[in-house]
Amino acid sequence: MENEQYEQYEYARKRLNQKKSLYFHFVLFLLGSVFLTLGNHFKVFGFESNWSLWVITTWTFLFILHFIKVFITDRFMNKNWEKEQIERLVTQQKRKISQLQTQIEEDSSIKPQ
Repeated sequence: MENEQYEQYEYARKRLNQKKSLYFHFVLFLLGSVFLTLGNHFKVFGFESNWSLWVITTWTFLFILHFIKVFITDRFMNKNWEKEQIERLVTQQKRKISQLQTQIEEDSSIKPQ
């Protein structure tokens, strides 16, 4: 029972850190976008093109991937999901081994003596 509570606590702590990291990424994204846009507008870096739009678009894509990882992928593919998948695979392997043993026994009984 104590081990299960510890696992639940660790999972909750991990999820909290993931969300905290995502929120920090979002704030950094907003501030960075503002500074990049201002830098582009005042040509701080000497480029004439609208380069900040490409940087912000790329950063938006990366943020969306981070969001998907935190709120979709890791939410459903947690420890319980891993345990279920392992149990399913072990069951399949046991069934295949049992089928092979049955086939070997049948083949050995069919052979003429």
